[in-house]
Amino acid sequence: MLALALVLSASGAASADARKDAQSQVSFGISVAQRGLWQEAVFRWERAAEIDPTYAAAYNNLGIAFEQLGKFEQAGKAYEKALELEPQNLSIQQNYDLFKEINDRAKRNSGS
Repeated sequence: MLALALVLSASGAASADARKDAQSQVSFGISVAQRGLWQEAVFRWERAAEIDPTYAAAYNNLGIAFEQLGKFEQAGKAYEKALELEPQNLSIQQNYDLFKEINDRAKRNSGS
């Protein structure tokens, strides 16, 4: 099992109401992801990113969900967006680094 950190952060320049609404979506997404409901989690985290496009936690968590669903290209893009928004966030960086390591190894092993 991947030991990835689902992130709920509070940085960004969005309005307080938008950030609060996005945080609510992220929190709910975390709760359903913990029950293995990854499609619902994706829906919530995509919604959070729509509400507040500067919310790195939403993109980080989307990366985790896409990875769990085997959507590796989308996972990479989501992690990259999260890092673009919060390049100093250690949890996001660790998630992305682990994703890249596993994904690169899988590609090498499959001959891609």
